[in-house]
Amino acid sequence: MHGPALASLRNLLDMGIELHHLRGFLLLAEERHFTRAAEKLHLSQPSLSRNIRRLEEHMGVRLLARTTRHVDLTPAGNRLYGQLASILPRLEEALRPDRSGEVLRLGFTWGFPASWAHEAMGAFHAETGVRVDPIRKDEALAGLDRGDADVAIVRGRVKANGVRVVVLGEEQRIAAVAAHSPISSRELLRWSELPELPFVVNSVSGTTQLSEWPADNRPVAAATCTNFDEWLEAVAAGRGIGVVPESIAHSHMHPSVVFVPLVGAPPTQLQLVVPRQGAHPLVNTFVAIAQQAAAAHLRRPAPGPDGPGAGRGTGRTP
Repeated sequence: MHGPALASLRNLLDMGIELHHLRGFLLLAEERHFTRAAEKLHLSQPSLSRNIRRLEEHMGVRLLARTTRHVDLTPAGNRLYGQLASILPRLEEALRPDRSGEVLRLGFTWGFPASWAHEAMGAFHAETGVRVDPIRKDEALAGLDRGDADVAIVRGRVKANGVRVVVLGEEQRIAAVAAHSPISSRELLRWSELPELPFVVNSVSGTTQLSEWPADNRPVAAATCTNFDEWLEAVAAGRGIGVVPESIAHSHMHPSVVFVPLVGAPPTQLQLVVPRQGAHPLVNTFVAIAQQAAAAHLRRPAPGPDGPGAGRGTGRTP
C-alpha cells in the first residue's frame, strides 16, 4: 500500500469509518445490485443500505446513484472504488488471523443433511479458513451440552436451557416399514392411522415421539431404541412402523425397509443449536452461512409469535 490510495484510506479510518462499511461499498460497486451484494455479505438489504448511507454521510458526498432497477457509481464513487479495489483486499488479508489449524465441530445425531450442510461447510471454510468437522453423537443435543460440539444440527423438539435455537426450515415426514409388511405396498399412509399400528420409537434422538398424539389415542410402543441404527434394524425386523424426515429415505437406504408417503403428519423442524455462553468465536458466521444455504433446500417454517427462526433457550415443537 502506498501513495494517495493509502492516504485516502487513513483519512477514512480517521473519520470513524469501519472496514465493513468499505467492504460493503466495494462489493456493491462490483455487483451494482443491493440484494446480491447483501447476500454475499450475509447481511440484510436494509443493513447494507444503512452502512452505505453512513459512509456517504462521513465523506460528505454521494457515492451511488440509485434507481429502481440498478445502482450506478457517481464520480466520487468511482474515485473511491478505484482507490479501494487494490488496497482493501490486501489490508483485510494482512489483518486476517491465521486460522489454518482451527476447527469448528458440527454435531449431528443421524441423517446428516448433506444437501445444504456441505455447501455451508465449504463456504464457511472459504470465508474463514476454518475447517468444519462433522461429529456424530447419538444424544439429544448431538454432543453440544457435553462440550463435544461447537454447534449442532438438531431435528424436532429441543429441551435444554442455556442454548440458542436457530430454525433453518421444515422437513416433511415419511413412514418407514418392513419390506415384508403388507403396508409396504400401500401408496400412502395417514398420520391418523398410526395410533392403530405398532410403533418403533427412538427415545433419545428421534424426531417422532408418542407424546405428539393425544394421551388417549397414541400408537403402541412395540420397540423403544436409543439410537438411529437400532431403530432402523427394529423397523427392518418388522417390530413396528417408524416415522422420520422425508430426506432420510434418500440417504439411509436399507434392503429390508420401505418408505411410504405419510399424509397429514406435522412437519419436523430442522435447526442449529449453539450455546449462549462460551461459544466458538465464529459460530455466528457459520449460522449465517448455513441459513443461506438451507434456504435453497428447505421449506420455510410458519412464523411463530417471535417471528421466523426466533428459537429460545428451551426449544421449539416440531
